[in-house]
Amino acid sequence: MADRPNLLILMADQLTARVLRAYGGAIARTPHIDALADAGVVFESFYCNSPLCAPSRFSFLAGQLPSKIGAYDNAAEFPAQVPTFAHYLRRAGYQTALAGKMHFCGPDQLHGFEERLTTDIYPSDFGWTPDWSAFEQRPSWYHSMDSVLQAGACTRTNQIDFDDEVVVAARQKLFDLARSRDRRAFCLVVSMTHPHDPYVIPQAYWSRYRDEEIDLPRVPDLAGREDPHSRRLRHVIGLGLATPTESQVRAARRAYYGAVSYIDDQIGSLVATLKEVALDANTVTVVLADHGDMLGERGLWYKMNFFEPAARIPLIVHSPGRFAARRVAAPASLLDLLPTFATLAYNGAAPAYAAPIDGTSLLPALEGSGTPSGEVIGEYLAEGAIAPVVMIRRGRYKFVHSPVDPDQLFDVSADPDERVNLAAQGQRATLVADFRSEVARRWKMSELHEAVLASQRRRHFVYAALREGRFTPWDFQPLRDASRLYIRNDQPLEYQEDLARFPRLA
Repeated sequence: MADRPNLLILMADQLTARVLRAYGGAIARTPHIDALADAGVVFESFYCNSPLCAPSRFSFLAGQLPSKIGAYDNAAEFPAQVPTFAHYLRRAGYQTALAGKMHFCGPDQLHGFEERLTTDIYPSDFGWTPDWSAFEQRPSWYHSMDSVLQAGACTRTNQIDFDDEVVVAARQKLFDLARSRDRRAFCLVVSMTHPHDPYVIPQAYWSRYRDEEIDLPRVPDLAGREDPHSRRLRHVIGLGLATPTESQVRAARRAYYGAVSYIDDQIGSLVATLKEVALDANTVTVVLADHGDMLGERGLWYKMNFFEPAARIPLIVHSPGRFAARRVAAPASLLDLLPTFATLAYNGAAPAYAAPIDGTSLLPALEGSGTPSGEVIGEYLAEGAIAPVVMIRRGRYKFVHSPVDPDQLFDVSADPDERVNLAAQGQRATLVADFRSEVARRWKMSELHEAVLASQRRRHFVYAALREGRFTPWDFQPLRDASRLYIRNDQPLEYQEDLARFPRLA
């Protein structure tokens, strides 16, 4: 076994852990993910560090909390000077490629990746910047309840167009890697946009499920009894304007399950391609998500909070020749993946990090020689909030704090649906006080609040200015040089045919 493995990182968007069989789910049909989990390492309590696309992805790439890199929301610029795991892998001699969504905002659309195979599905400018100073004005560009009210089957969507392209490009890249004279180890990130809403999926996937087998939310709609942040989320997604019926809730969840099956099929195709080109033996395959989905739990949809359905995500690491199948119970998070990948790339030794990192390597847990730290730190600084929301998950407890709201404390082990807020009970006063003291040590909340507001003001101004006159977009433009494809006259025909044939003739 070579010391330095390839990395195939398969990322789904808005995939909550609990729907997968490896995490207790009983309805979603995901045989390919199930097979990876059965033979791999399953992290049972794995979390995003910010339950929103861009901040979660930026912290995943950088190994740093969103507040430390300005990754406040879906229109925050990811600074080019922030080292990502792609930078560390390149310095270690890896070739790095990205196919699909990463939600980069700003002029740097690579962030350490040597090659990007597709554009992104979302815009790269500042147009989606929230405005905490005008909370009552619902942003026109954000989630609405149409995703739920109009759920069902279709023939084609933006998301199907995108993910089909992503998987074709990624499979082609695997073929190219196998035939290439470049023998460097590789890291290929394949990031799909399903099962993210809208809850619409082609008929073939809709038909894999029946209405009568679709479960309804475990926690009922808490309208009128919800915490203040949840009440604000209802406003920002328009729940007060349109309340879905039970049949609409069931249809949305059915379409979501269909989208999960679609993702599973794409993962199956990529894993099969990896085997076809004989790269599987020395490749670590990682399945994960950027955040989860409430799917109607507590009456909420999408993400933007630290309840388990929105914040707990899958992490499955498959490399049977390197890591024995096992389950890891201790909490861990996306912040831990940069040091994990870097340690793998540097033959088990951590590199000299060019910037402080907030995670710890999961390699000991993968090898069975240790456990994760058992601590997860989270931040939410985007739409639906009016002040920073922070989270500490340690041991059996989860503590959520915002200066404008009552504290929340849940015993996730005894109360996995988070029905009982222990912070309101006097017998946990000491524990709550300890968590509050830790929050005060970790964050200067008022300074963070002002930093978010200042960033929003700057970006609103810059976006408006750049829309005056000629607009130059930052969206990534994949370059496809047709002069280098297939058969061309710069090299002998037999030589070109031989290069493209796999496996090569003796």
